[in-house]
Amino acid sequence: MRIRVLGSMEVFDGAIWRAIGAAKCRAVLASLVAQAPDPVHTDQLIDEVWAGAPPKTAPTQIHGYVSRLRRLLGDAILTRSALGYRLVAEPGDVDALAFESWIGSANAALRRGDTDLGTRLLGDALALWRGAPFADAAVTDRVRVRVERLTELRLSALESRFDAEIGLGRHAAVIGELRALVAEHPLREQFWRQLMVALYHGGRQAEALDEYRRLRSVLVEELGTEPGSGVRGVHQQILDGTLRPGGVRQLPAVIPDFTGRRAVAGAVVDRLISADGDAPAVVVVHGGPGTGKSTLALRAAHQVAHAFPDAHLHLDLAGTSGQPRPPAELLAEILRCLGVAGQNLPDGVAARSALLRSHLADLRTLLVLDDASGSAQVLPLLPSNGRSAVVVTSRHLLTDLPGARHVELGTLTAAEGYELLARIVGEDRVGAEPEAARAILRYCGNLPLSIRIAGGRLLGRRSWTLEVLAERLADESQRLAELKLGDLDVRASVDLSLRSLPEDVVRGFGLLGLLGPHEFPGWVLAALLDRPRADDVLDVLVDANLVQLVSTDRAGQPRYRLHDLLRVYAAERAGESAAALERLLGAWLDLLARAQRRRPPSMFEPVIGEPPGWRLPDAVAQRLVRDPLAWLDAERKLLSGLVRLAAGRRPDLCRALTAALVPYHDDRAFYDDWLANHDLALRLNHGDLGRAELLRGLAHVQIYRGELTEAAGNMTRSLVLFRAAGHVLGEGLAASGMATIDRHRGRYDSSLRYVNQSLDIFVRTGNRAMEAQLRCAAGRLLVARGRLDDARLWFAQALEIATADGDVHREAVVLRELGELRHRAGESHQALRDLDRALGVFTELQDDRCVAYTLLTRGQVHADLRDRDRAVPALLRAAEMFRRNGNVSSEQDCRQLLGVLDG
Repeated sequence: MRIRVLGSMEVFDGAIWRAIGAAKCRAVLASLVAQAPDPVHTDQLIDEVWAGAPPKTAPTQIHGYVSRLRRLLGDAILTRSALGYRLVAEPGDVDALAFESWIGSANAALRRGDTDLGTRLLGDALALWRGAPFADAAVTDRVRVRVERLTELRLSALESRFDAEIGLGRHAAVIGELRALVAEHPLREQFWRQLMVALYHGGRQAEALDEYRRLRSVLVEELGTEPGSGVRGVHQQILDGTLRPGGVRQLPAVIPDFTGRRAVAGAVVDRLISADGDAPAVVVVHGGPGTGKSTLALRAAHQVAHAFPDAHLHLDLAGTSGQPRPPAELLAEILRCLGVAGQNLPDGVAARSALLRSHLADLRTLLVLDDASGSAQVLPLLPSNGRSAVVVTSRHLLTDLPGARHVELGTLTAAEGYELLARIVGEDRVGAEPEAARAILRYCGNLPLSIRIAGGRLLGRRSWTLEVLAERLADESQRLAELKLGDLDVRASVDLSLRSLPEDVVRGFGLLGLLGPHEFPGWVLAALLDRPRADDVLDVLVDANLVQLVSTDRAGQPRYRLHDLLRVYAAERAGESAAALERLLGAWLDLLARAQRRRPPSMFEPVIGEPPGWRLPDAVAQRLVRDPLAWLDAERKLLSGLVRLAAGRRPDLCRALTAALVPYHDDRAFYDDWLANHDLALRLNHGDLGRAELLRGLAHVQIYRGELTEAAGNMTRSLVLFRAAGHVLGEGLAASGMATIDRHRGRYDSSLRYVNQSLDIFVRTGNRAMEAQLRCAAGRLLVARGRLDDARLWFAQALEIATADGDVHREAVVLRELGELRHRAGESHQALRDLDRALGVFTELQDDRCVAYTLLTRGQVHADLRDRDRAVPALLRAAEMFRRNGNVSSEQDCRQLLGVLDG
């Protein structure tokens, strides 16, 4: 240490401490220390030293004083700035800086619960004081501010040290020092309060009461006021005999097998011990039923309790009961704990809240407010000072609670759930059946309450294996009945959340259970409830933590989900849902049709018209599908789930959804989804037309999978059914499908006959999109037969129709096929230009399957031109896309060609 100012000013010359003889030199150093680490302008130093009446030689004299100090301290610690001088000092260089630093470390240690270290650091910091700060320096404005800050910090440090000492039971050790301090600072009530507490717990109750009378006498005579609420509360508790060591201690015990939640618990603890400034630190722990909010809140409260030595208060607000406790009742309970009762307890919430704030104004208090129904229940209970902290638990989002930090509590991770089950049941038992344990956790949804119930059931049934319970929980219809143990009951816990919600919200929650274990967009609730919008209902469910907001999808929609056990509960409450399901599926069919209208025409569009179903408002629907592929990608899993849902309850809508999804499955080459939906739908009873449509869809995905024999059988049956029903469009499409199958099997003549049959139908019915496609197909067959000139004519006709109709996708398909023709005709460079144009269109339309086929053709052209550097990247990219899409034969074509190039 080089400089001491906590007393008379001294500097260390490397051997001994020396006083600074010249008063003006002391004044310069005092200003620099008071301002550190900021620079002090030379003019300011002059004003400080000469109090506004400097001599002409003042700048020269200032320079001389600084030079003298530099000789004592060194140039590094006292530097010249652009306009003046600056003291560059570390905390270890100046006792005032060291004092401030050590006080900060001491408070941090106390907040962590390390009372011994905190007390020791406070003692070390206070020991630096040798007297009044800057005792022999002129008290200028700058120095006065610094003196006042240091003095207040010292008194606060003394208060903290006495609290810590009293908390450690060292009552007798502090009494003498406190008596001296109340004599020195008779208006500082905190010292009086600590003296009273130390005397009382030292067995000297009469002296404690006498000190209160002395304090009251001083305040009444000098200020005309009564002692503050903190001292009055201690006085009343002494009279009642209720003053406990460290004040009120109401926190319930923590659960010994608390597991996981380390990051969340740490965030809560950090926020609570950061209480500072004018307002208390408030943390709201919110989450759905059974997530362990109260357990976490209590654990965090116990971890920080040492930082709030005056009172630990715990209240059950009964927010999920039929009758949440009113604030007036809660305030009365707290005030009684603080010694206010009988006639001293005022009427009304406002008066009681004001009295509570007065009582807690000088105290460091920790409040745990469990199970709040809303902010209105909490606000009157909050302390007014920044030395207190509050933890609130609620099943609702209390976003209107000012200044609160919100911590959402969800389910445990798989590892945390496993650890909790092992702690309850025993590690050996769980370790012997790890798969069954993981199954139990899945069925419990990693919800702490359900895991505790499952663990409790196993604990009470030692003869059960874990597999027995897992098998019982596997039955979804009985799962909630199994998850009941004494007062612990998942179903009852959810009941509490629903009890206070409006009827339409409860109804909406039940209907959401129809959606299965999938994330869903918010608009589905509107369809389920038969409303244009249901945002208000969804908001209530989210705020009540019954529905989770999990993400925003690629289409920009917020996505939601129900916890698995909540979903099971919701499905139980769904009641009569046939009409709701019809509305929901009707809305999806309408959106799928709208999305397809924004895509290029597809031969896979449904051929059976559906009666109009429930629809969203046009503006909402158009917004949802403005980027149809992004929207479909976001809804893919849910749509597959809805096909399965419809299969069990509405076979007709299952068939309609299955058919409506085929164009998307074709665009994205989702062959597994395509096949699974058709396999499921074809197990159900449909009329001949419905079955014909499904068989055609199944045959096409079998073509892509190279299952040509199966595809031919299904397409033939489809063609027969369409023809028997007189469905001309279906007959033409099925004949077109047969043409594709025969082309793949090398039966070009048969394929061309089917093309002509189909083409005749579509020319007669004026279906230009299909006419263009079939003319292109005919050209492709003629190329395979080597009739290039005839093929050019068919391609030209197809290109003309596609261009005239603005069908850019079909135009690109024709260009791709025309590119292959040009290459065979020796026009390879023109072929590459056609292929590049086609590739650009397919890429922009995000048609990965057509991109892959175009790259394959392009790679073949480059290979034939012996341009390996361009052929290999195209073929590698095509092979990877075919692999992703499950097109094994086309991937093999790419690999074979690459092998030739490598050879």
